[in-house]
Amino acid sequence: MSATESSMDVLEVRLLAAHDTGDVATLVMLYLEAADRAASGHHIEKECFFLTHAWIFALEIGDPLADILRARLARNGRV
Repeated sequence: MSATESSMDVLEVRLLAAHDTGDVATLVMLYLEAADRAASGHHIEKECFFLTHAWIFALEIGDPLADILRARLARNGRV
């Protein structure tokens, strides 16, 4: 297993834990982290998938990141 695969496994565990506990603020940040990782690998579909999740959770809690996340999605033609 590569270091990248291992770090994604850790991120997945953290995402699942945040879902289990209902920690929406953490979900925003973790989905954003996943989107940034996908973007760095030029995986636009994955990036937008994770950005959408981050955006919806940010909207749910009134996080000011919602506007930034929406703008990123719009730049990729996803809004």
